Amino acid sequence: MSEFFTPSALSLHRQSIWIRWFLRIYWIIIVLHDAAQLFAYWFLPYDITIRDFYMDILLYPTLMMGTAVVIAEMIHKWAPKYTFFSLFGAGAVLSLEIIHLNMDIRIITALLLLPIIASTIFFRIDLTLFTSVLQTGVFLGMYYGDAWFRTFLTGYDVIAVPLFLFVSTLVSTIIIISGRELVKDLELAQKEKRHIMRQSRKDAQTGLYNHSTFQHFFDTALEHGHQGEGFHLALLDIDNFKMVNDQYGHRAGDLILLNVSRIIRENLEPGDRAFRYGGEEFALLLYGKELDEAYTMLEAIRSKISSTDFKELGGKAVTVSIGLKSYSRGISRESLFEETDSLLYQAKRSGKNQIAM
Repeated sequence: MSEFFTPSALSLHRQSIWIRWFLRIYWIIIVLHDAAQLFAYWFLPYDITIRDFYMDILLYPTLMMGTAVVIAEMIHKWAPKYTFFSLFGAGAVLSLEIIHLNMDIRIITALLLLPIIASTIFFRIDLTLFTSVLQTGVFLGMYYGDAWFRTFLTGYDVIAVPLFLFVSTLVSTIIIISGRELVKDLELAQKEKRHIMRQSRKDAQTGLYNHSTFQHFFDTALEHGHQGEGFHLALLDIDNFKMVNDQYGHRAGDLILLNVSRIIRENLEPGDRAFRYGGEEFALLLYGKELDEAYTMLEAIRSKISSTDFKELGGKAVTVSIGLKSYSRGISRESLFEETDSLLYQAKRSGKNQIAM
């Protein structure tokens, strides 16, 4: 249950927004209450002197309520740790003053329920319990401290009002628990959705980005290239891979793909991207480096692969051929890829296990 007593990280920003709205609504309540009192005094029978009305009904209560809201505003700004206590404390002052001034309205004590219900917005049981105790204290304080207030209550009211406050707190708590569980389910669903989306961008066999993801990154790289941010495209193909599959089996071929992918990934810089383009062919997008730096990186990958003995091949190594082409301003998507692909096959025709650029 302890997880339901504090807000999730997801809701912290939302809470800050609601706090500001609560404070605005408090000011609106004060203005509307004063307007209602003025309307009642001007247009309805009101057995009170002008001075008593403006001082006791309008000025003093407005100052009291306004001061409570101002204090809540200051605490929210300077001591946010205590914001919730001041926020609902100000709400208690407002409900106390409004009830005190309108005790002749039979259902006015129902205002005590509103802060409790409103506290559910923050999805925190501790705030709801605090507000419930505060509102119950307001009612009991008025009942035992104001003889005039008692004249408007029956014995049933003395029992019913605290009971309604308790039931309201219980219902609010159930709403909070249900809401927090719903939020938790939504967060888990979003997390699962993000995981699925990430997985859909990856090649299941090698863990590299897949062909469709390459198309997206390639388009983005070209857009940045048109804006002056250069990059390099490299296409890498495992030499004689069909022979590996035929001689050692597809299981060995799969393990070779996995290990070549690992070597590629381990030798790239953080900003670079590697993709399994299809079959035994890989595509690399290299950013933020000169052509000779890109060549040096690819040479390290080629050398590492060719010097790695694979037990799946009986201790033999495999080699890769690579085509490397830099983006140049004005080159089209198709031309850049086709020229790089031509360089890859040039490397193969020239003896394999090398880089053509």
